[in-house]
Amino acid sequence: MIKTRITALVILLLGLGVGYFVYVSQPNFGKGLPFHNTFSSRVPFKLGLDLSGGTHLVYKADVSSVKGGDVKNAMNSLRDVIERRINLFGVSEPVIQTQSGNFVNGGEERLIVDLPGVTDINKAVELIGQTPLLEFRVANPDANKPQNITVDANGVATIDASSAFIKTDLTGRYLDHALLEFNPNTREPIVSLVFDSTGTELFKKITSENVGKVVAIYLDGAPISTPTVREAITTGKAQISGNFTPEEAKTLVGRLNSGALPVPISLISTSTIGATLGASAMHAGVKAGMFGLLAVALFLIFWYRLPGLLAVVALSIYVALMLAVFKLLPVTLTAAGIAGFIISIGIAVDANVLIFERVKEEMRSGKSVADAVHGGFKKAWNSIRDSNTSTIITAIILFWFGTALIQGFALTLGLGVLVSMLSAIIISRLFLYALGVKTDTKAMRFLFGSGITK
Repeated sequence: MIKTRITALVILLLGLGVGYFVYVSQPNFGKGLPFHNTFSSRVPFKLGLDLSGGTHLVYKADVSSVKGGDVKNAMNSLRDVIERRINLFGVSEPVIQTQSGNFVNGGEERLIVDLPGVTDINKAVELIGQTPLLEFRVANPDANKPQNITVDANGVATIDASSAFIKTDLTGRYLDHALLEFNPNTREPIVSLVFDSTGTELFKKITSENVGKVVAIYLDGAPISTPTVREAITTGKAQISGNFTPEEAKTLVGRLNSGALPVPISLISTSTIGATLGASAMHAGVKAGMFGLLAVALFLIFWYRLPGLLAVVALSIYVALMLAVFKLLPVTLTAAGIAGFIISIGIAVDANVLIFERVKEEMRSGKSVADAVHGGFKKAWNSIRDSNTSTIITAIILFWFGTALIQGFALTLGLGVLVSMLSAIIISRLFLYALGVKTDTKAMRFLFGSGITK
């Protein structure tokens, strides 16, 4: 019993500490309070476009080398690559969409990126990153034509480098993955490329047609390797070797694996956009949530008395833990994400209601208060487990198949359900067991009763 009470006290103090650090980290509340300049205060909540605004970026996609029928697929692939880079875990909730060429935008294929909570244009551009454009080019048979040759004042003729090689259909779009390897003899770092099935066929065709010739590998428009093809390569594997340091090769592999752009893009427009709901809506939502929690707390205390009071404490710890998780991941909070959080609070209350109703049933059957508490938790577990499992499965499906906005809702809902099970099953039970109820007096049965009944 002493260990149980000590554990309950530790959890209570931990909950108070987490709640305090979340509280003092807010600009309007934390100033002047102890420990304000803490890690928590340096990790603010991230708000979505609908609550805090963000950055609007417009990129122009160069699809001149893409066949007409493949433009749509190339743009969709581009969107997926950028979204994967920005929203790896689905918590930053960017809005990324393509815009087909029409008379309004001059026939340009465009990529539109909205980044919530990012008002620094330079930071926004960095988030997109310098994703490499990988190309394979073959020798231009017309490179020696007069129009491609320049003669300087000393009469030295040079071939225009840009015309020395011509583009092929093989680009980073067909790259499956890249690996960092080392030459076993020279220990020189080598970047190995593995193509998908389409890329394998293209690479086979290119190498078969250019045996004994140079096939240049271009990265971001500049040649980084110009190997000579000795024989046709049918395995779909290629190697890039050059004056790489191990760190440079590692960086290149990471950039290629994070998503090589299928088509080159250039930034043509940037702007900072305001919140669509605004600060007033945010404050109104917080106020409504506080009043809602207060109403639920009063109901639990009135209807379930002592267990209800302990449930309110457990629910407060749950809210503090969830807010701390939102800060540390970090989760971008939008209206949809906040809705998922509020739903998870309702599920946490629902678990407590199931437990307390089972406790009442045990007491009506003639059991003592202590036995009723143990039996109530045991009998309520199956219902809580099944209902929460079904909700988690739903959240996983939404996260897997949904867009970024839906993923944010699913993430907050799934996290909330997991943490709510912790608060309802572990914390509430621990607090009740810590009471050490041994007597079965009328007063004790009243405290564990409900409503207006005795």
